[in-house]
Amino acid sequence: MSDMTGRKDPFTPVRQRVLPEALKAAVFEGFTPSMLAKAGAAAGVSPAELAAAFPRGPIDLVEYWSGEADRAAREALIGEAAAGLKVREKVVLAIEARLGALGPFKEAARRAGAYLALPHNAPTAARLVWASADAIWRAMGDPSTDFNFYSKRAILSGVLASTMARWFADDSEGERETKEFLRKRIENVMQFEKVKARVRDSSGFDPEGLFGWLGKMRYRAAESERSREEKKVDDALKGTFPASDPPYFAGGAR
Repeated sequence: MSDMTGRKDPFTPVRQRVLPEALKAAVFEGFTPSMLAKAGAAAGVSPAELAAAFPRGPIDLVEYWSGEADRAAREALIGEAAAGLKVREKVVLAIEARLGALGPFKEAARRAGAYLALPHNAPTAARLVWASADAIWRAMGDPSTDFNFYSKRAILSGVLASTMARWFADDSEGERETKEFLRKRIENVMQFEKVKARVRDSSGFDPEGLFGWLGKMRYRAAESERSREEKKVDDALKGTFPASDPPYFAGGAR
């Protein structure tokens, strides 16, 4: 496997060997350092290789597994099954492909979900769900670079997280309930987008533009507040220094 620069990761073969053993052991032990050590031994990996492949321990293993599931989602989107599908259908296809990759190890996935829910793993959990959403949008050829770039990924992150939670608890035949839940969530998102478009078309008001405007106002207000504070300092110091060397707050003469 290569990174974004095209360089091959020398420890990918080690991770590939350890992952299946770890997923079998995690069902009983969860994602712990001792489980990872046992999985490494079962895979014939030395402690030094194991430490190099997973320097942060089990959290690196979970991150690698999540990346493998993301790869399954990307591959589904570049396959023939995705040809001619609408965006919402591609999203469903990608998420179901991702769940399909995790499916044979569902109990281990539940354990991984519980592990990521621990407070000290929250930043990694948030980063992984964002990375999954980003991988899906990029595989669909999303060209956005503005606010839409973030809003699309934020919305899809919510869909992914809630669908995963539903999947963990789903014991229905063929995971029918999860599939139904996913389609309803996608439909909810599409309804929101339609309402947003109607508001924009009928009134000229852009809900997304509001965030940019508020951001500008926020920084403008901060700038005004800073200017007032600078003036207070200037007024307080006025006349205490020679006119040739005014100690203005901004660090230079006006």
